[in-house]
Amino acid sequence: MSMDFEVTMNEYLPLRDVVFNTLRRAILRGELKPGERLMEIQLANKLGVSRTPIREAIRKLELEGLVLMVPRKGAEVAEITEKNLRDVLEVRCALEELAVQLACDRIDPERMQQLLDAAAHFRDILGTADITELGEADEAFHDVIFQATDNRRLIQLLNNLREQMYRYRIEYLKKKECYPQLLEEHAAIIQAIREHDKVKATEITVQHINNQVDTVVDTLRHR
Repeated sequence: MSMDFEVTMNEYLPLRDVVFNTLRRAILRGELKPGERLMEIQLANKLGVSRTPIREAIRKLELEGLVLMVPRKGAEVAEITEKNLRDVLEVRCALEELAVQLACDRIDPERMQQLLDAAAHFRDILGTADITELGEADEAFHDVIFQATDNRRLIQLLNNLREQMYRYRIEYLKKKECYPQLLEEHAAIIQAIREHDKVKATEITVQHINNQVDTVVDTLRHR
């Protein structure tokens, strides 16, 4: 098992959350690779903690789809498969189509400014930020759209799906050649929402997600 990662301490978080964030980041960055076994004793020694927070972190990572429990082998980093990618993004596409349509009807000036600010922040750190920071900025942009729906149930469903989508978002953002297209799509989504054009907003949102699918699938097939 690779041990080329460091614990990310945070005095404001419980130890179990520190361990979870550290392992999650290591998986998303590829420091813990797909198929790698997660040995509780080795991880506990590496991070200087007991096995209990390691076990709790592994359970949470399993819920996110980042870790797989294999009979008679234990926990290992889940593979990124084309089937899982398509399953997750099909659901995401359906929910985000609804979200952007509702946002067109319900967004107010304050939310619109938040959307512009989120897009500007993403653009400003593009190419310079840590890949996980960039993923969080992209996530924040879409979250403003979700909040603009003013539909708690929809927001809850999207939040439940958020972590399962995050790994694929990170894989997409590793492709810097996609950045110009990504910025254009963000701008087009903003413009459509500003003009309350639900047809255009839906079209761009579907294109935005399909481009992500195509890019990540191409990456998987050439590994």
